[in-house]
Amino acid sequence: MAAYFIMRVDVHDAEAYEKHIKQAAEAVEEFGGEVLARGGRCEQLAGEGRSRNVIIRFADFATAKAFTADPRYQESLRLTAGACTRDGTIVEGL
Repeated sequence: MAAYFIMRVDVHDAEAYEKHIKQAAEAVEEFGGEVLARGGRCEQLAGEGRSRNVIIRFADFATAKAFTADPRYQESLRLTAGACTRDGTIVEGL
């Protein structure tokens, strides 16, 4: 059953955030993730929104969790310290 990695982000330092994207993309590819949305137009319908939304589909919940624990992904998050505000979750699909 597919799982969806969802990250909502407000970017404060685009240059630092771009470094994160490049490094994180390697981990996404290794874990077989498919980027369904990254940035683009959005409209917040309820609650607090963020300016950038990322949705990545993984084969299953365990693979999505393994992606988030991957050392390359974790290092990419460290690159963005102070460069963004983010909220993230993994949701199991139907």
